Amino acid sequence: MAEEEKEEQVEETPAEEPVAEEAPAEEPPAEEPAAAPPVEPEEALHPKQARKRARSQHEGEARPQRAPEERQAERVAGRRQKSQRRHAYRLKRRERDRARRAAAPAPPEPPAAAKPQGKPKVRQGVVVSDRADKTITVRVDLTRRHRLYEKTIRSTSTLHAHDEGNEAHIGDTVRVEESRPRSRTKRWRLLEVLERAR
Repeated sequence: MAEEEKEEQVEETPAEEPVAEEAPAEEPPAEEPAAAPPVEPEEALHPKQARKRARSQHEGEARPQRAPEERQAERVAGRRQKSQRRHAYRLKRRERDRARRAAAPAPPEPPAAAKPQGKPKVRQGVVVSDRADKTITVRVDLTRRHRLYEKTIRSTSTLHAHDEGNEAHIGDTVRVEESRPRSRTKRWRLLEVLERAR
């Protein structure tokens, strides 16, 4: 029996060898076409565009029709879920910011000083109207040189100034100072009358 087994093994070995040699020759051509197409990286799409593309490529069965109440219930459930996620995210972020602020050193406080106040504007002009009570209209003439063309440019503006004692009259040269709003158009007050009209 042992001799018969040895003979069978010897007979089987040469028969298996040619098959083993032929099999590897057939397998590599089958593997090469599978590895040939390169994988293209997916382009980054906006979420709306990605959803639209997914819907257009969907080939499965459509969902059964639902009643408007069921759709509304789904929407409400989805919104509730998103709201809970947002709430949890915001809580985490607040905690993280709080920890970061606690870890960072406090900036030095500037010395407490009085708030510097700018000087009010002062204009000089000629009174063109004193008809209203405690109000004068002042024409301010401005002359300046143009930066590029060096031409003399004259411009005129009118201001309404508060005149508490009705001191100024038409034709007087006066100096007015910027002040708090006294009425819809009055933002100036009379400082002094420089020259009386003749």
